[in-house]
Amino acid sequence: MDYLMGIDLGSTSIKAVVYDFKGNLVTSGSVPTQTSHLDPDHPDWVFWDPDIIWSSIVSAIREALQSVDTPSRVRSVAVTGWGMDGLPIDRDGNPLYPFISWHCPRTQPQSEAFSSRLGPEKIFSVAGTQVMAIHSVYRMMWVKEHFPEILDKTATWLLIEDFINYRLSGEIATDFSMASCTSLMDQKKRTWSEELIAEAGLPRSMFPEIKESGTKIGEVTKKAASETGLAPGTAVVLGGHDYHCGGLAVGAFDPDLVMDITGTWEILFAGTSEANVSSEVFRSGLLLESHVVRNRYNYAAYALSSGMLEWYKDYFCSEEQREAGQGSTSIWEILMNGAAGIPAGSKGVFFLPHFSGAVTPKADPKSLGAFIGLHEGVDRNCMTRAVIEGLDYQFRELIDAFESAMGKPVAKIVAVGGTTRNGFWMQNKADVSGKAIEVPSIEEATPLGTAMLAGIGIGVYADEKDAFEQVYRPGKVYEPDTALKNAYDDYYSIYQQIYPGLKNISHSIFDAFRT
Repeated sequence: MDYLMGIDLGSTSIKAVVYDFKGNLVTSGSVPTQTSHLDPDHPDWVFWDPDIIWSSIVSAIREALQSVDTPSRVRSVAVTGWGMDGLPIDRDGNPLYPFISWHCPRTQPQSEAFSSRLGPEKIFSVAGTQVMAIHSVYRMMWVKEHFPEILDKTATWLLIEDFINYRLSGEIATDFSMASCTSLMDQKKRTWSEELIAEAGLPRSMFPEIKESGTKIGEVTKKAASETGLAPGTAVVLGGHDYHCGGLAVGAFDPDLVMDITGTWEILFAGTSEANVSSEVFRSGLLLESHVVRNRYNYAAYALSSGMLEWYKDYFCSEEQREAGQGSTSIWEILMNGAAGIPAGSKGVFFLPHFSGAVTPKADPKSLGAFIGLHEGVDRNCMTRAVIEGLDYQFRELIDAFESAMGKPVAKIVAVGGTTRNGFWMQNKADVSGKAIEVPSIEEATPLGTAMLAGIGIGVYADEKDAFEQVYRPGKVYEPDTALKNAYDDYYSIYQQIYPGLKNISHSIFDAFRT
């Protein structure tokens, strides 16, 4: 039997996942993703060390291949991962500066200066992007400002997936979904924007050719084969931005379907056939990007999500963690059981999950997180439930933004990601939003979508629709509780007042402590 491999660069772990042609997970390897603090003068700056990223890829692939009898059975490989983060390389392919992580706040001044000069709506009208300091253009501008000699030596700026493809095959290219992350691609023309690149003061020569996802760009070299264990000559195919690949796996190129992918970040995603960069879409707070599916675009909305629950668990739940360590019950089961015993509304406690600012529907990098409504009747279970509810009110805001931009109700939601294993959270998400949510019976949607692109690149599937029809399997549906939905309508109206009420205070705190 022959296989396909999807390599997934995640903020928590780096995975190499092997599937058969019907989308069944055969084996996988996983390595924790390691951030680095490489500048002793700036210990708060966050990097991805390219050598560590590559060695983690190698380890994950080798672990996965241990269960494959013959490496040449893996016919094709594609790469996915988070977008935006990239690095400059010289003409010999050597990195000139490490990846600046999306965790790192240092590019906020560049985003503010660029957007002030051009105007956020002007940027959106070309690139389809809201102003976010993590977009690649601001990393490039930061390097130009602080290390102009590096930019002078730069032959190509490689986004992180493209760097892995280069290490695998020696070939340089990017795809449309990844190019969308730079805030420098013209969505209507489907090419690099000469105007935006010139306005940013960047050399046009450092931008690689943009190709369709699912395009074979090369083969695994002998050197990469000796490092990874893959067979020399294995096809290397362009994957794409992680949630776009997840969208392919669940059919989110159908305009009637919205995908909810929840991990560290929650991303809502819907396909469209039109490059709609109108003022209406801009005001909704959505992004308009190019899909990994050919001749398709997508709307997307971002918000930090399970990262908040991880933070809460790590810093406030030591007793529950000790309990979990002494028995067979997981920490998450303990926390969710406690939250389930608290009535809807968390006894009036609300949580604003803006630990990385607000993104959709109102981009505000200076907004900060908050618990509000604390009183003497509140215990840790109340606060646990308040965190879940706050994340789900945020989810409802994203749904509202989609319905506003698309001019119609969201008909169907399909959810993927690690949080779909949390039944309490998924049910609460349905109750707060009033939407039915399906969790399909597929394993690891993002690397699966990437493996599907690997298959398209070598002709295993005729096209994206054929690939989807061969691998998709429906699953459990969470239906909203009508009585709880009615209660949450009232609580949601309270939640919507928290951000504007705290905005000026958050900005003052941000300016005093975070800049």
